[in-house]
Amino acid sequence: MAGDTLTSSEYIKHHLTNLTFGQHPDGSWGMAHNAAEAKAMGFWAIHVDTMFWSIGLGILFLYFFSKVAKTATTGVPEGLQNFVEWLVDFIDTSVRGSFSARNSLVAPLALTVFVWIFLQNLMDLVPVDLIPEAAKLLGIHFMKVVPSTDPNATFGMAIGVFILVLFYSIKIKGIGGFAGELTLQPFSADNMLVKLLFIPINFILEFVSLIAKPISLALRLFGNMYAGEMIFILIAIMYNAGLILGLFGGVLQLGWAIFHILIITLQAFIFMTLTIVYLDMAHHEH
Repeated sequence: MAGDTLTSSEYIKHHLTNLTFGQHPDGSWGMAHNAAEAKAMGFWAIHVDTMFWSIGLGILFLYFFSKVAKTATTGVPEGLQNFVEWLVDFIDTSVRGSFSARNSLVAPLALTVFVWIFLQNLMDLVPVDLIPEAAKLLGIHFMKVVPSTDPNATFGMAIGVFILVLFYSIKIKGIGGFAGELTLQPFSADNMLVKLLFIPINFILEFVSLIAKPISLALRLFGNMYAGEMIFILIAIMYNAGLILGLFGGVLQLGWAIFHILIITLQAFIFMTLTIVYLDMAHHEH
């Protein structure tokens, strides 16, 4: 519970620190014991908790959906099959509305992106002290359970989408067509000399627009989920500030949790929709 052994500042820092594995300054490899050690490990350090929960939730998603697929029956669906069929129809409708080309990868990708990110976001509704305190009993000092509050996770997913955008841009349009989109618009001219002068200007503008796609995907998801997690942590601190503030914190936590259900769903939907839109743009000439 907040405040038992830590100050409010220490409590917040503890809950926002990932379980990090990497190389210590002395050359040895192991877990970081505090935020300073984690920072000293540098770029190649691994956030073990982010990897564990994101991969675990992905496996959970695959297990339940494969189970439904294997046991699906005809007629009126019930239970989990009914939910999965509704979700598949919802994703299919979203893809049909935003993707005008033909690609059998897009709908399964959209389904995976939406469900996987939703499950990661859903972990934010778990009481902030429940899993970290359980982890302490196993000797694990840090444990962040919401992968989407880690920019490494959100940028990883965004970069994966960006690679697909580049792949299909080159596959559909060819290297010349893709290069033309980056250099021959938005400014153009009939005079060849003026057109050549516009090329570097166009490239700067279009390159910034291209790079902004994965950055906006990653930062939007990270920022919203990180802010939501921070609010839950701040509310948890109120439980050790007296009975009245504790009761008030309970009301706030319930209200924020109900509102946060909308946020975690909306952020998963936005990431999925932008993924579809970016892939649609990659399949068509500007």
